[in-house]
Amino acid sequence: MGTGRAAVPQGVAELATFYRDHLERVILPFWLDRTLDEERGGLFNCVDDVTGARLSDDRFVWSQARWAWTAAHAARMADRGLLRVDGDRLRRHARLTADFLLEHAFLEDGSVAYLLTADGQKKEFLPGKGHDISFYADCFVTLALAGVARAVEEEAYLERALRLYASVRRRLASGTVRSEPYPLPPGGRAHGWPMISLNVAQELERALKAFGDERHEELAADALDDVEEIFGTFVRDDGLVTEVKVPGDDTSLLARHVTPGHAIESMWFVIEQALAHGREDVVREAASVIVASFDAGWDPQHGGLFRYVVPGPDGPQPRGEPQGPFEELIVDTWDGKIWWPHSEALYAGLLGVAALDGVGADDDRLRRRLQDVHDRTFAYAFATFPNPDASVGEWIQVRDRQGRRLQKVMGLPVKDPYHVTRNLLLLIELLEEGLPARTTRA
Repeated sequence: MGTGRAAVPQGVAELATFYRDHLERVILPFWLDRTLDEERGGLFNCVDDVTGARLSDDRFVWSQARWAWTAAHAARMADRGLLRVDGDRLRRHARLTADFLLEHAFLEDGSVAYLLTADGQKKEFLPGKGHDISFYADCFVTLALAGVARAVEEEAYLERALRLYASVRRRLASGTVRSEPYPLPPGGRAHGWPMISLNVAQELERALKAFGDERHEELAADALDDVEEIFGTFVRDDGLVTEVKVPGDDTSLLARHVTPGHAIESMWFVIEQALAHGREDVVREAASVIVASFDAGWDPQHGGLFRYVVPGPDGPQPRGEPQGPFEELIVDTWDGKIWWPHSEALYAGLLGVAALDGVGADDDRLRRRLQDVHDRTFAYAFATFPNPDASVGEWIQVRDRQGRRLQKVMGLPVKDPYHVTRNLLLLIELLEEGLPARTTRA
């Protein structure tokens, strides 16, 4: 695996058909047939990456929430005839999962636990650290509730989402959010903070608009503020994105590394928000960041995107004695080829091309580079990640630099239902319904 290259379908219709077939035949059956808890909601995704065999009944809250959003969005696409799947089943399970989270995941202070048992009891992931250890879990639960509100057309879910969102914003403003198991140094701020806030705010904005609620303007303003922070604080002069800013530190590994896949994902959030609100000035800048990040992360020897790199003459390999768990993660996993950055590059590349066309940008070179982001990623990803065992399906999500199986946990000890599924859904919408389906009509 990882040594060949897959042929890219030529033409919009052919590419849309490929992505839809892959989602319906390879990706979704894994989750629908193997992982769902049909009685309580949620899924069991602590499974072997290759065989799909269950390893634990633990439920990581952000995975449960990610599934709820994904199932809800897929259900709405099935309603529009974009997917040949049982939309009613997806909608029912999305609601079940949201209800499970509402009943079990919330703590007394309104924040969200990180980990639950199979029956919903709160469980410490890091013994002695408590249950509320990562605000990202809160963000994904917010996304889940907003997505389910739209799928089942019940505004009560959206109101709960808005309350949780307000709590997250307060904690971010006060500097009291936690992001374990990879905490930041005192005073540190991650690009991931405004990035996830942007995505959450824009999804809430869309949900509010769908319900005819004028509060969507407040959420749009929040999202545009996040765009400004991303560019004002984290985007460098060379078009790369600084992942972590710590006052007085520009020499540590934490300060020097970049995460190409994260930057690429962030920029498609930015492009969608900019197009929805007439910020054409931002579109080309974000598209340039996608290309710069792709170039910095691409492995010229074996293909594929590195997980972490240090740009410039000292890289790409991050070197030095790691200080703390975040830097240990960077050093230990930098050259892993994992599924999610590649799925993000597939969507970001095509969205960037469509966005430049949409704003009438006269920049053929940038347009060609964005198309190349998609095409090179496609050729690598579809030769590397899909499980060769068709009876299991999905992607083998963790590979080594050469594209071979790598038995290593990179993040949570789960197989994740989100990135590749979400990006295939969005690619189908973009290719079948056009740019407005992902911006003004999203």
